[in-house]
Amino acid sequence: MHEMSICEGLVQVLEDQAESQHYSRVKQVWLEIGPLASVETEALRFCFDACTRNTLAEGAVLHIIDLPGSGWCLGCSQQIKVRQRYQACPECGSYQVQVTGGEELRIKELEVD
Repeated sequence: MHEMSICEGLVQVLEDQAESQHYSRVKQVWLEIGPLASVETEALRFCFDACTRNTLAEGAVLHIIDLPGSGWCLGCSQQIKVRQRYQACPECGSYQVQVTGGEELRIKELEVD
């Protein structure tokens, strides 16, 4: 379950930023996650609660913002929605699709004290 290591890294970022930005508590965290980031959101929520115990983010609320996946079809030169890797273009059926969005996993916003 790589969601645990993602949350451990997230807590490390929060602690590093707390030191440089001078805050002592994280109340809310907004994460942007694309469908191609290979993250199971329910597992991430569970791991977030476990990883934030006894840290400055204990009790923080995790908000997940689902981002759309997108790609550029080299076959028909169209921008398309992408839900998973290696899917065919819904317009022309080509598998020559270059992913242009949906791989994101980033902190969008924090509410801190």
